[in-house]
Amino acid sequence: MVETLSCDSDELRTLFLFEKFTDEQLRWLCRHGHVERHEPGYVLREGEPATCLYVLLDGTIALSRRVGGDEVETTRTDQRGAYSGAWAAFLENEATRTYNASMRAVTTVRLFTLSAGDFTLLIRKWFPMALHLLEGLFYGTQRNQRAIGERERLLALGSLSAGLTHELNNPAAAAVRATSLLRERVAGMRRKLALIAGGAWDRRQLETLIGLQERAVEQVAKTPELSPMEAADREDELSDWFEHRGISGAFELAPNFVQAGVDVGWLDQVAALVDDGMLEGAIRWLDYTLETELLMDEIEDSTGRISTLVTAAKQYSQMDRAPHQILDVHELLDSTLVMLSRKIGDVRVVKEYDRTLPDIPVYGAELNQVWTNLIDNALQAMGGEGTLTIRTGRAEDTVEIEVADTGPGIPDDVVGRIFEPFFTTKPVGEGTGLGLDISWRIVVNKHHGDLSVRSVPGDTRFRVRLPIRDSADES
Repeated sequence: MVETLSCDSDELRTLFLFEKFTDEQLRWLCRHGHVERHEPGYVLREGEPATCLYVLLDGTIALSRRVGGDEVETTRTDQRGAYSGAWAAFLENEATRTYNASMRAVTTVRLFTLSAGDFTLLIRKWFPMALHLLEGLFYGTQRNQRAIGERERLLALGSLSAGLTHELNNPAAAAVRATSLLRERVAGMRRKLALIAGGAWDRRQLETLIGLQERAVEQVAKTPELSPMEAADREDELSDWFEHRGISGAFELAPNFVQAGVDVGWLDQVAALVDDGMLEGAIRWLDYTLETELLMDEIEDSTGRISTLVTAAKQYSQMDRAPHQILDVHELLDSTLVMLSRKIGDVRVVKEYDRTLPDIPVYGAELNQVWTNLIDNALQAMGGEGTLTIRTGRAEDTVEIEVADTGPGIPDDVVGRIFEPFFTTKPVGEGTGLGLDISWRIVVNKHHGDLSVRSVPGDTRFRVRLPIRDSADES
């Protein structure tokens, strides 16, 4: 229930907002405004047309913002002169035409009420210079935030591009090297085949050799994992085996056979199948076969790695996809981890994924920017060592994603400010202070979710909650 009361200019003079006003200005306020008494309940709601400025005369009010489907209280005060409502109406900006927060009377309150039009007239008529200063500050800050935000995104993209280039270069170089060696080995096999064809090998021996070749290829596919020490010991064993049978170049032959998983027992089977005079020729033919198979495996692994990186880059950028999609958050997280793999380095990554989570409606490319900011901050906090943990789960009607690190933590005196624009704890030149602000706006404003942090030394956790249903479907 709302009750309209008379306005007392002497009472307005006691408020810090109006204490410097002249008697005439105070009388003007009372002529154009009025006092309202509100019982506990909502006075105005976020998103409604911003029609009035409200100034607290007595009582307690609470301000709140919508986060997903919840009302999150941001301020509770009984300070006389506290104001809310159409306080920025004089800017005549699209964003100021609706209330940006809800106001609720916690107790019975009295509010001085002035229409948005009269408040705009007051500011423009009585404070023309202040108006220009405020407009310049408001719009200048918006432009600066946009410019620096774009710079932040470009810096992140540049860093990711450099890492991706490095990651692509390694398998590409390996594939080029393996292709060059493969060409040499195939040429050697052709020459060896010519020698065999012109030699004393009969059909039975050639069939035996071809059979050994097939078995050698199968052996490569079953190659066991050996430690460096185990591989060195096996190379010594094979070298001794070759030398004992008079096969030259034993130390050059041994590494390929060991890499292919061949041991002395396998070579004994080869020796039992061919005549002594043919053994060295058979061994060298098998060496060509094994090396070409290993090189082809290397090319396959390298090109597969390149394909994985390109796929991850497309997933990360959401290239060729609509901005708003129903997506699996795990795919987005994995693509970000791949893109940041160079920065991750020796940091241990633990993924605790709840694979039963449903796909959710998101702006994929922008969420990847959130993951990038959170993971990059975690990596910097840990300084190249520690454990990065990515957890997913369900919390009521939201999907919850947690990025945790084992760094030193965020000091208590700054943890409440980390989502503020331009606030950073990094040294000058290493951060713009907009990474977490951008992440907040993407999660809270664009996805109607929630972004929070909890930090103690050795355990810092950034928690993102995203609605499972599109907010547009909830009306």
